[in-house]
Amino acid sequence: MTRPAPPSADTAPRGCTNFKLRQLTREVTRRYDAEVACSGLKTTQYSLLSHVIALGPVRPSDLAAAMHLEPSTLTRNLQPLVAAGLVEQGPGDNARSRLITATPEGRAKRTEAQRAWKVAQTGLNQTLGASRVARLHTLIDECLALLGEAPEGPSDD
Repeated sequence: MTRPAPPSADTAPRGCTNFKLRQLTREVTRRYDAEVACSGLKTTQYSLLSHVIALGPVRPSDLAAAMHLEPSTLTRNLQPLVAAGLVEQGPGDNARSRLITATPEGRAKRTEAQRAWKVAQTGLNQTLGASRVARLHTLIDECLALLGEAPEGPSDD
């Protein structure tokens, strides 16, 4: 098997990859949060609600796995959605399990927030260029696969 040539000086990574990714993530998150906030949700809440609708009724452990979250983080993130009446935690298949479902109010709120999300997505596509965003998605998916994290879940979150 032939090994690829090492990167040349002009293609070698420069700087901290983690820092650069965090910079990009913070800026993209700021743009989405600014749009989605008009719905009364945070972007993270919109994503969680979208996953509940796509996967629900769903066990908390399955939802946490699909979103690559620790169960304690999921529980903490669900609390505001439950308090707002957007999701419910009901009984599951047995006495020890429970299922999370979106309420009709949650489905309506998700639809409202999705409109704002689309504005953010369209704006990002216009700013960066749709082709660049598509290449970024492909690169991210490839990197996640190499790191052992297959991308999952709704595509519009």
